[in-house]
Amino acid sequence: MSSIFDKIAEDRIQEAFRNGEFDNLPSQGKPISLDYWASLPVEIRAGLMVLKNAGFVPEEVQLLKDIEELRERLVCCESQEEKLAIHREIEEKRLKYNLITEYKKRKK
Repeated sequence: MSSIFDKIAEDRIQEAFRNGEFDNLPSQGKPISLDYWASLPVEIRAGLMVLKNAGFVPEEVQLLKDIEELRERLVCCESQEEKLAIHREIEEKRLKYNLITEYKKRKK
């Protein structure tokens, strides 16, 4: 016997299918890698999944995104002073990224 919650969930999934919300997803047709989630301790998986679904990313991932955005800004800027400031910011973020990733490697 299914609960009212199962019925609501099923109705919403069907509605999403009808609205095309599952069409053209970035990983459509690709196998799902569960290795990462399987390697995590059970007690933290749910919390990390909630954070991931809420749009939170690890600091090192955000740093890589920031570096890429700075590189794009660098292409467009004309002032030498602004270019130097952006280069400094990129180097600071790279250093922070390297420190975080090195720390995580040593922690394992």
